[in-house]
Amino acid sequence: MSDVSTGKVVVNRAMSLDGFIAGPDHAMDWIFEHLTAVTFPEVMAATGAMLVGRGTYEVGKRMAGPDAAPYEGGAQFVLTHEPPAEPDPAVTFLTCDVEEAVATARSAAGGKNLEILGADVAAQCLQRGLVDEILVYVLPVLLGDGVRFSPAGLGRIDLEPFANLQSGAVTLLRFRVLKKA
Repeated sequence: MSDVSTGKVVVNRAMSLDGFIAGPDHAMDWIFEHLTAVTFPEVMAATGAMLVGRGTYEVGKRMAGPDAAPYEGGAQFVLTHEPPAEPDPAVTFLTCDVEEAVATARSAAGGKNLEILGADVAAQCLQRGLVDEILVYVLPVLLGDGVRFSPAGLGRIDLEPFANLQSGAVTLLRFRVLKKA
């Protein structure tokens, strides 16, 4: 069994300066104009698994196309109400509740971080107190519309900033999620 105590649960987001994680029609191509796997290599090196929602998975799959390089951040898990009819051998589809999904993916991370991607899954994890950190790449673009960083109704979550780094035009902000007593 993996030691899950060393890895953290980290919400990982790229965001426009005006607070959007995806543009209109869930467009995310603007992210890759500024952010690549080599922008902050230490983040990828610390990642052992990834948990995303079905919508984020579908957007990523559409953007990557059939000739995309494989993801190198460990095991991939997709939390969904309905797995696709045609399985994806690179992904494990989970139909359980979010707590079980986080535990499953965290165990597979092998002591490294579990990255949470996608607005809905991240909000569910934050609401249930499952997140240790939030990592935000602020990109130099204003989108004007799209998917907000956090959905309406999330509620207040207190954060403690602990790091910020600059790589070219990208600013990385890191926050600890303060647990409620």
